[in-house]
Amino acid sequence: MYVSSDDAKIYYETAGTGFPVVLLHPFPVHHQFWTPVVPTLSAHYQLVLPDLRAHGRSETGSGIASMRRHANDLLRLLDALNIQKAVFVGVSIGGYILFEFWRQFRERVAALALSNTRAEADTEQGRGNRLKSIADARVHGTSPFFDAQIQHLIGDTTRANRPDLVAGARSMMTMDVDRLAAAQHGLAERPDSVATLRSINVKTLVIAGEEDTLTPLAHAQLMHAHIPQSKLAVIPRAGHYAAWERPEEFLRVLKPFLEDVRSIV
Repeated sequence: MYVSSDDAKIYYETAGTGFPVVLLHPFPVHHQFWTPVVPTLSAHYQLVLPDLRAHGRSETGSGIASMRRHANDLLRLLDALNIQKAVFVGVSIGGYILFEFWRQFRERVAALALSNTRAEADTEQGRGNRLKSIADARVHGTSPFFDAQIQHLIGDTTRANRPDLVAGARSMMTMDVDRLAAAQHGLAERPDSVATLRSINVKTLVIAGEEDTLTPLAHAQLMHAHIPQSKLAVIPRAGHYAAWERPEEFLRVLKPFLEDVRSIV
């Protein structure tokens, strides 16, 4: 199914019934990132699984895929589904989008789960690396970039013991150069959200991967320290894609959080 948002059509799927839970996947994959947890969660909740702008089956539109555009896409999706309030779970870029969504549309947020993400903007080096990845992809295509990225996105334990999960994640990385450019520019230009953290006054779960080298534990600890109603959980033997690598452990921390939120909304 698609919803029109400004100049792009955003693809999404739904599963289950109950209180709405919106699952936002990380860069550069798509909604099937959540496949391992959907059967369990959809037994109790209405899951909404969009492909972010420039990812998966969603269109890119013109210009960059900024956090503001992503947040507006999310609002259009909620309106199309007649969802007034939901729990939002965001991984990596999904978390960056949720900071912007909170700034713009916090009345639609029942609770937040921020996984393998950070509140800080990119450093100058980080922005430079993103721009270089675009330039390299225009010469060599996107495959070399994704092949290199998978080494950082998946934790050491998973890469050593679960080649099927590594291959499954890599198979979801299907962006062409223009999509990659739109997404990377949007990530590079995202605002710093540290000042936003103290304004978050809903229950918040912060999740880190023990082996995550892209957003190490210190980033999660900073968010936990600044968000008043937050809890921190660490997924053992998992990297940046913790929900994909260790879905049982991810559910072990997410399910009680969702049940707690559902009991008070």
